[in-house]
Amino acid sequence: MSALAQTQLSVLDLAPIRDDGNAAQALHNSLALARHVEGLGFKRFWVAEHHNMDGIASSATSVLLGYLAAGTSSIRLGSGGVMLPNHAPLVIAEQFGTLATLYPGRIDLGLGRAPGADQFTAQALRRERSGSADDFPADVEELQRYLGPRQPNQRVIAMPGTGTEVPIWLLGSSLFSAQLAGQKGLPYAFASHFAPRYVHEAIRIYRNHFQPSAVLDKPYVMLGVPLLLADTDEQAQYLATSAFQRILALIRGHSLVQKAPVKAMEGLWLPHEREAVSSFLGLAMIGGPDTVRARLNSLLEQTDADELIFTCDMYDFADRLHAFDLLKELRG
Repeated sequence: MSALAQTQLSVLDLAPIRDDGNAAQALHNSLALARHVEGLGFKRFWVAEHHNMDGIASSATSVLLGYLAAGTSSIRLGSGGVMLPNHAPLVIAEQFGTLATLYPGRIDLGLGRAPGADQFTAQALRRERSGSADDFPADVEELQRYLGPRQPNQRVIAMPGTGTEVPIWLLGSSLFSAQLAGQKGLPYAFASHFAPRYVHEAIRIYRNHFQPSAVLDKPYVMLGVPLLLADTDEQAQYLATSAFQRILALIRGHSLVQKAPVKAMEGLWLPHEREAVSSFLGLAMIGGPDTVRARLNSLLEQTDADELIFTCDMYDFADRLHAFDLLKELRG
């Protein structure tokens, strides 16, 4: 049996907004995609917190998760992730405690320590709150207390939330969260879908620092992977130009709305920009079924990851659905 056949598959959705679409369409597509991959037997469906980005509609993450949970029946739903420095831990405990109360056994809480926004947006989000990445370990502990059993003389509780034990994941694109996740015995998700450079070192640090906990007796690693899978290598390369254009726009600070694929990127980027986009997509699975199968099995052999969570930045929604159909066939 191949490594891929033994690995859990999940989806990370950014609710992308097309250049000819709107946020409502993006949110409806997110639910349609969640239902589709639920039918394919995928493990979980996560959405990410981003702010002040005109091409991403998942900023109100917990609200979107409620919409997705109401429209699905079995797939696990969660945040990939909530950017904890933007929020008081009590607020997140109440939000996810409410979700877990309404949809028991189906909610995950993935936490990131980055703001998920520029400095001006971060200031607008926090106002008088002085939250920063430096507070992350203490904020995680506070959040765990709110979601854990109520303690004698506990003065502040999350209601709903207390006693729900919502599973907490730590997310990271650097090495800090890898070490913290290991020390706390929590599952770890590495953002290799946009920061592949440190993936091997992050996994090593996480596993080396892992201490068994009440929630996990051995390390559990999930990797973010960009998926640009189509019927042929040529078609996949063509469809991938939408993702190339979006990352190029991110690098340049331009609008992030999805753009239609183009026949060639020549003339659209400079050589150093092409290198930057290629680095960003260093672990992207671009190709037809045979190409992607070989690359996925190679990635799993190198990392021994327990789960892969896929982003799929394709312009046409039908192409996104088809990519996950093909992925399901590859897994068998």
